[in-house]
Amino acid sequence: MSYIDPKLHQYFDPLSEDLKNEILQRDVRLYTLTDLIRCLEAIVDGN
Repeated sequence: MSYIDPKLHQYFDPLSEDLKNEILQRDVRLYTLTDLIRCLEAIVDGN
């Protein structure tokens, strides 16, 4: 189950629903902005 640290919601919430769903389906644990950026990079790279 994915976890998004509450302090990241200011960056996570404005994302599109499709992108948020893709992140959540990846079963990631995002604690920092760097974690979120790495996850987004992986999505862009097709990983």
